[in-house]
Amino acid sequence: MTRDTTLQGVILMLAFCVIAPLLDVGAKLAAENGVPVGQITAARFVVQTALMLPVVLVMRLSLGLSLKGLAYTSLRALLLLVSTFAFVSGIEVMPLADALAIVFVEPFILLILGHFLFGDHVGPRRIAACAVGFIGVLLVIQPSLAAFGLVALWPLATAVLFALYMLVTRAISTWMHPVTMQFHTSWTGLVFCLPVMVLADGSGILPLDPIWPEGWNWLWLFMVGFWAAVSHMCMTYALKFAPSATLAPLHYFEIVTAVILGYLIFDDFPNAMTFAGMAIIVASGLYIIHRERLAARAKRAGPPVMPLPEAP
Repeated sequence: MTRDTTLQGVILMLAFCVIAPLLDVGAKLAAENGVPVGQITAARFVVQTALMLPVVLVMRLSLGLSLKGLAYTSLRALLLLVSTFAFVSGIEVMPLADALAIVFVEPFILLILGHFLFGDHVGPRRIAACAVGFIGVLLVIQPSLAAFGLVALWPLATAVLFALYMLVTRAISTWMHPVTMQFHTSWTGLVFCLPVMVLADGSGILPLDPIWPEGWNWLWLFMVGFWAAVSHMCMTYALKFAPSATLAPLHYFEIVTAVILGYLIFDDFPNAMTFAGMAIIVASGLYIIHRERLAARAKRAGPPVMPLPEAP
């Protein structure tokens, strides 16, 4: 009899939701202490590469990479790199929960891109849910836009880039092991980062010009890469143990963790309008997930069987 592993998947997904905001905490602490955003982004790939290599070797996975694999993982790494840069640029001045709530518009963007790029069917109900979700995003952005200016739009850029990242991941996942994919994404991202850091050194371009970290900044930079690697491994194995339809609604628990950490560490607490926007985004996202489940169930069931005409 096949063992039901859904519970393990749920536990790992919840672990992801608790752990993932810790990398954002590390990034925000580093940024607030003067570490350039580009250097924080590069630290993610440096640490993640160092941590993922032993995992790949212990699991005895192939390190080989075809030209096609290199092209796809390079694109995936570039999208992850720029989306990370955009998100860190946002949380440098914005509360964690506000920025993360804006990023959660990603499922709506993914739905629309899936329709245009892959021909996925999107019905009027899901289009309406997307529209409502964007209203929620506006409610979250509005106070931040008034307080911080156009920098509040950085998390929205992250949402678009991360949606594209997920589409590339979707294309690769059919023929590449997820752990291998994560390792190759890490080192190719590092290849993109390092030349930029070298060329920007001494340039005076504040977001890119690296500094020598001091004191706690070493820990904050290590946190970015460490918690990124651990959280993504949790998600990878969660998807191995449980269906994505079961796990997707749990992802919104990450906002709860971000609110708690933002309050405890940075004394940031969302106002009433932001909370209302978060609620709308979550409700709209959950509705889209519900409609996706129904569509998948109908696809598995196949077309309805028409009754045969009665014999004369």
